[in-house]
This record gives sequence, C-alpha cells and structure tokens, in this order.
Amino acid sequence: MPSALTCRLEFDAIGAPWQIDTAAPVTPGLQAAIRERIEAFDTTYSRFREDSLVARIATTPGRYTFPSDAPDLFALYRALYEATDGAMSPLVGAALESLGYDRSYSLRASATTAPVPAWSDSFAWDGEHFSTVRPVTLDVGAAGKGYLADLVGEVLRAGGITDFVVDASGDLVHSGAGELRVGLEHPLDTTKAIGVVTVSNGALCASASNRRAWGDGQHHVIDALTGIPTRSVIATWAIAPTALLADGLATALFFASPDRLAGITPFSFVRMYSNGRVETSPGFDGEMFL
Repeated sequence: MPSALTCRLEFDAIGAPWQIDTAAPVTPGLQAAIRERIEAFDTTYSRFREDSLVARIATTPGRYTFPSDAPDLFALYRALYEATDGAMSPLVGAALESLGYDRSYSLRASATTAPVPAWSDSFAWDGEHFSTVRPVTLDVGAAGKGYLADLVGEVLRAGGITDFVVDASGDLVHSGAGELRVGLEHPLDTTKAIGVVTVSNGALCASASNRRAWGDGQHHVIDALTGIPTRSVIATWAIAPTALLADGLATALFFASPDRLAGITPFSFVRMYSNGRVETSPGFDGEMFL
C-alpha cells in the first residue's frame, strides 16, 4: 500500500468485503454517497434481490430502461461475447441458478442444467432500453463488481479524493501517486502467492474457480456454450486501465486466447491452468514464483 494512504474504510457490499484506503478519512457524507451509489447499482443488476431490475426482467418480458452506466457494461459484454465466440455471456444467470448458485444460495444442482440462450435470440439493446419477448435471467457478475469499483472511485474523485485504493475483494482500483504491489493468491492454496504484480493508476482484477465454489466441482465461471463450469483454466489476473475492463478480461481469459482479446484494450495478464502451468503476458510488470 502506498505509504501516504493511511486511512482505511471497511464495509460489506454486494456479498463481499470492501476496503478503501485514502490519505485522509472519508467523511460521513462521502461514505453515504458511496453507499447510495452501491445501492443504486445493486437494485439494477443484482439477480439475488427480488426488487432489482434484473429480477423483473427474469419474470416479465417487456421493454426496460437501464441507468446511464449500462451502455459501457453492455458494450464490453458484447465485445467479449464476440471475442470468446459466445462462451462469455451475460445470459448465464439461469444456468447458474440450475447449478445451485441461486437467490437462496441453495448450492444444490438440479437434475438438468438450464441452457444459455444466444445473445441475438434473447434481447434487443439500443443503448438505453432492454427489450425481451420472454423472461431472461441476466448475470453481470463477470464484469459488474469491477465496474462498481470504478464507480465508487468516481464518487471519491467527485468528493475531492484523488489518491486512493478501492479493493472490492479481488477487484482493485489504484488512483494517484506511487504504485501498488499486490500478491497473486494461489488458487489451490490460499496461504501462498504465485507471484506479485505492480499496479499504478489502473486496475487489477482476479477470477478463480476456487472462489464461489460448491458441490462436486461446481463454480461460478460458466461456459455459455455448454452451460457448465470451465475446467482447463483455474485462475486469471488482468491489469487494465479500468476495473470494468480488467474484470471482464479476467473472465474472458478462461475462454479465449489473449490475442483474441487484445483488440478490446491494452492489458497484461497472468493465467494459471489446472495442470499448474502459468502463463504471463509479454512485458508483465511483476514477479512470478512458479
């Protein structure tokens, strides 16, 4: 942590612990603004809340208006959907629920896995309105938490804080002077690190199959082409200009080669396979221990 960031704010949000480090304490008013921003995001995109917009879309077809933050999120999803030949999709919500990752966290898979519908057959998006002819269960978790970390960073900047680290449990945004050295947690032994990476005025996001895992090999990284969890890649880390990009790219690295993703934004990465092999991008700014 940069030495100037001596004040820490900790809280739980969207089912995960958050930590914000700043040079001066975050005022009660700014804390309230952060909570309001997170609540607004959650009431739009959470499939775990009965009162969210996503919950309404999952039960009732129609034409829905999304907030102004939606175009960037859906644009990235469309780019990653195409770059992964449809393997990464925001339409995996029903598949996750059939595997037990549902609103009640039953963690009990049903006898059959719900198929993941194709993008073009499921909804129309014009940049503001989301239209469906049948219920659709969205899940934007593959990029949404990173995006929310970016949005919290925007609240901090609007409140006059420009030097900070927002850490949303694996989705991290650094802003300001200095740099941050971050350990890369070993997905098979969380007491160890496989390396360290340097982040400066950018974002680092991680995705791993040991997080949100249950039952007999079930986890949250779903291949939309099969409707079941991925197996070959077990952990990824992506460093990009924003956490929206880094979070989305970290998930896409489970399904596609870095070359297929390079046209979306410049980024660096680490990727670990189930056989223990570790791959890093050229010019990776860090050190690997494996």
